[in-house]
Amino acid sequence: MRLCERLRSGLVIPAHPLALNSNRKLDERRQRALTRYYLAAGAGGIAVGVHTTQFTIRKCGLLKPVLSIAAEESRADRDLVKIAGVCGQPKQALAEAELAAGLGYDAALLSLADLKDKSTSQLLDHARSVASVVPVIGFYLQPAVGGRLLPYEFWREFAGIENVVAVKIAPFNRYQTIDVVRAIADSGRSSEIALYTGNDDHILLDLLTEFDFGSGPIRFAGGLLGHWAVWTKMAVAHLALAREHRDFIPRELLTLAHQVTDANAALFDPAHDFRGCIPGIHEVLRRQGLLEGRWCLDPDEDLSAGQSAEIDRVRRLYPHLQDDDFVKEHIDEWLR
Repeated sequence: MRLCERLRSGLVIPAHPLALNSNRKLDERRQRALTRYYLAAGAGGIAVGVHTTQFTIRKCGLLKPVLSIAAEESRADRDLVKIAGVCGQPKQALAEAELAAGLGYDAALLSLADLKDKSTSQLLDHARSVASVVPVIGFYLQPAVGGRLLPYEFWREFAGIENVVAVKIAPFNRYQTIDVVRAIADSGRSSEIALYTGNDDHILLDLLTEFDFGSGPIRFAGGLLGHWAVWTKMAVAHLALAREHRDFIPRELLTLAHQVTDANAALFDPAHDFRGCIPGIHEVLRRQGLLEGRWCLDPDEDLSAGQSAEIDRVRRLYPHLQDDDFVKEHIDEWLR
């Protein structure tokens, strides 16, 4: 299957933000510009309607317009993997899966955050139902931003669902990350199910790591990350570096890995339980001119105290992590 081959090849997949104007309404021009930026930067996929896009787009009727804009802008790139976020109770999730399939999306990133009271067997039935409509990418969302704990046993059974094509592992926790990787390895489907890091605090180290639980080596193929919604041109370069140096990791690459994590701390605001993670992404895009402001749908969602100064610090310290010159060169054509 072409989709599985593309995912296993290893892709940079930014989690797509939502562009709003000062009235907190959709800014279609800049929404299209963001998608154009990701394609021009060399992303192999985009994930739309996910946490970084703000789950509340569903409450204000923006899910279909936002999915449609990204699908339209990426129509000419036949190799791009288009992923739609799917969440909610079964009726909602099925409707979202059908919408995504109808718009030409390749797969659904399935969030189980709204099913906190469901048993493991009920979660698996839910996943099978969605997978009957569209290929599914599992999603371990960290509890700090609304996810739920999902044990090894869940992931071991989840891997047996035929239309599961990948898993995004984003618990921001090494024990829970290993639970998922081991489950996929033990399932016997590690050659079919691609692993994607969503651990924005551990990006390069995840991409450099080889796991082995007795059945042979298993690795992350690529990343599906909110962090990669900014400085995407450099993310493409970092994935290439990780692939090139997997057998012998130079010290400089380990240093780079921790610089990326330090930069992520400024953007994602772990000092305040990640409350500023989406505004942090928006702020970088605002400074580059891709967004007009850092507005979120929730008027109370903004940078935390001291977060702007932290973004100043990492921008000053790590110019090699940024793609400001690339954006400056092309932004007028993206905003056309």
